[in-house]
Amino acid sequence: MSASIQSFLIERKTVIESLLPSHIERLNAPEKIKKAMLYSLNAGGKRLRPVLVLAVLNSYNKEESIGYPVACAIEMIHTYSLIHDDLPCMDNDDLRRGKPTNHKVFGEALAVLAGDGLLTESFRIIAEQEDVEAQKKVLLIAELAKACGVEGMVGGQVADLEGEGKALTLSDLEFIHEHKTAKLLAYSIIAGAILANAAEEDILKLKKFAFHMGIAFQIRDDILDIEGNEEVIGKPVGSDTTNQKATYPSLLTMDGAKKKLFEHQAKAKEILHTLSISTKLLEDFCDLVVSREY
Repeated sequence: MSASIQSFLIERKTVIESLLPSHIERLNAPEKIKKAMLYSLNAGGKRLRPVLVLAVLNSYNKEESIGYPVACAIEMIHTYSLIHDDLPCMDNDDLRRGKPTNHKVFGEALAVLAGDGLLTESFRIIAEQEDVEAQKKVLLIAELAKACGVEGMVGGQVADLEGEGKALTLSDLEFIHEHKTAKLLAYSIIAGAILANAAEEDILKLKKFAFHMGIAFQIRDDILDIEGNEEVIGKPVGSDTTNQKATYPSLLTMDGAKKKLFEHQAKAKEILHTLSISTKLLEDFCDLVVSREY
């Protein structure tokens, strides 16, 4: 990881993590549900999705602070998805980021409700942002609903569950991960572009860039599930094999998966080079996704 991207990531991650709790603490709600929501929201993580919003604004020389509410909303949705993914009816995981999963601490019912709370509050945060015009907020909310709903993350999760124990094709696997993982990553990039008043042509190019980076992110996840360090990742490795899930290494071999990873990295950078803005920061993020260890 280059020193510049490491510095950017640490600084912006610190800002996002200082803002996230306030969105829950302000709520007029039972303390128990707020505690459960904060437990997972404060559990750490890469914060890659919210920081990507700020990276795009930075690339367009726009004030990053305008992206804080959307960035927090995205991280809340990502956190809700992890809470639900860990449930016994889904992946049945006991650890997340080195800590007991939400349902292990608060019980299944409250974990479900904590996830529901994070999801719904995320839309409220965007709707209540004061320094963004109404039409732009409606667009941001509509795009977020598509990215995390049945046309995006939820649909990808359904396809993932249906694919367990089955012989999937590479096309099947790519569909799962485009929807389950890449769509929300793509939203982070598109939201930043919308807030930056980027040209429609740029937004279309950034959507293609985000697709390749999102698939690369998932391939790297699949590789780390086999080769990763459990202490660094913060959860047991080998869960994909245990759950009989098709992965890029299982379909392509480990060497084939790594080759595909670098292909998506190259395609993502190729698209960035067609933009008229400085893309060094986004290229660094692309490299980070490919080389990360957790």
